[in-house]
Amino acid sequence: MLWNAALLYKLLPALNLRFLILLLAFSAALSTLVGSFYSTYQVQKEQLTSYTLKSNLAYAQKLASATDNFLKSALQQLEYSAKIIEQSPNNSKLLNDEAIRLNHQTDSFNSVVINLHGVVAATSPHFESLIGQQIQSPGAIEALKEKRPLISEPYLSAADNLIVFISHPLFDSEDKYLGYIGGSLYLKEKNILNALLEQHYYKGGSYLYVVSSNKRILYHPEPARIGNVIANNAVIDAVIGGEIGTSTVINSLNKPMLAGYAPITLSKWGIVAQRPLESTLSSLDTLTIEVIEQTIPMALVTFIFIGLFAHFIARPLKRLADNANTLDDPKSLEKLKSVKSWYFESQKLKLAMLREVTLLQAQIGVLRHDSQTDPLTDTHNRRSLNGLLNQLMLKQTPFAILEIDIDFFKRVNDTFGHDKGDETLVSLTNIIKKLSRRDDIVSRIGGEEFVLVLPNENSQSAYKIAERLRKTVESTEINTIGTITISIGIATWPEHSTDIAQVYKCADKALYHAKEHGRNRCVVADIS
Repeated sequence: MLWNAALLYKLLPALNLRFLILLLAFSAALSTLVGSFYSTYQVQKEQLTSYTLKSNLAYAQKLASATDNFLKSALQQLEYSAKIIEQSPNNSKLLNDEAIRLNHQTDSFNSVVINLHGVVAATSPHFESLIGQQIQSPGAIEALKEKRPLISEPYLSAADNLIVFISHPLFDSEDKYLGYIGGSLYLKEKNILNALLEQHYYKGGSYLYVVSSNKRILYHPEPARIGNVIANNAVIDAVIGGEIGTSTVINSLNKPMLAGYAPITLSKWGIVAQRPLESTLSSLDTLTIEVIEQTIPMALVTFIFIGLFAHFIARPLKRLADNANTLDDPKSLEKLKSVKSWYFESQKLKLAMLREVTLLQAQIGVLRHDSQTDPLTDTHNRRSLNGLLNQLMLKQTPFAILEIDIDFFKRVNDTFGHDKGDETLVSLTNIIKKLSRRDDIVSRIGGEEFVLVLPNENSQSAYKIAERLRKTVESTEINTIGTITISIGIATWPEHSTDIAQVYKCADKALYHAKEHGRNRCVVADIS
């Protein structure tokens, strides 16, 4: 007992106010900084992950819609040719001419075949050895059996080509079945489906692939993967089952991926767009390290001041130490300013802590800003846009959405390079901002896609603004590039729908209509 009392007596001088205040300030500041960094990182990580999943879902839906439109177009082309052939099915020259025209006019098919009465009547490219012969391929057999428009499952041809066969039946004037006209897509060779999907820009490990209803890969950035059958994949099971959604999955290289998926209704295929989780979080990791590196020097300065002047700062330092536990509180600056530091040394410490809190909150602000803006154009990104639209809807403020897309932007990248393509995007952003009002919202939501939100505007006034923007863009010279044109789809809330997702779809349809009818025009969505 005497020994313990003696030890405590020796330790008492070290447990003075200066030591305790220093220890408390150090522990509180460090734990607050670590907690703030950790909580901020976790929140931003969740937001980035959620944003990426939603972006991949939107991307997959867009490509699924585009692919569906292509397949519908291919069937329509076959239907048109079928009507021509049915008028004179015994005219060999007509059959050959129509096969050649269909094969070369749109590049929709790698080859075309016309089958009459069970045998080949015409092909393009022309294969003399096949004329008059029966074809026993799965696609041909299915077309003869079903006698209706078909998109076949992928299969290997006699020449070892992985093929999807699209066909339309032929009937005579008495509605008697004659045969079919069909076009083939060679999935392992250059085809229009590859061209449709390869035009999209891949960055940071992002990629997409297409699977058939029997889980066979129809398109993949790695050509060697085309034709492979994928088993035990929950995302593929879901998408070929007709589901739309997002998921975190492990890919074939054992890497976590953030995937969005959507089905292609007409063919029962599925599109999966995914991005590595590591790539998604890499920018957040870099920013967090920068925040820590910039905060540590100020924190060290603060602790040195505390150590040097602890014996002068009784009551003021206690209040400062109490406030150190709430450095991440937005009100912490005002609380620190209210501390009455009545002597020079405590005033300096107060200022140092104020600088530290300001720096921390400024860096958090940088993280928040970077997570809500597009780095190239410094406009709102999709997540920030959705938040602003939610605010408008909560206030019951009507608004118009202008969905803007640069016409033939791929040609700019292909002709002048991606750097000039980026300059074009920035130039367009500057034009939009110049013509925008203070309350208008400018956002970049994809490669060459922008959204301009016009509060308190209806369809008619929004159309006038859109036309002014379109004409300004059309007449503005861009260095090296020259001039560009844009197409704009317009929809309004709540005029077109009270569901913002439906308003987006209306604007998408209007934009697609503008693209399909010549581009360089503005189209207001129909009100259903």
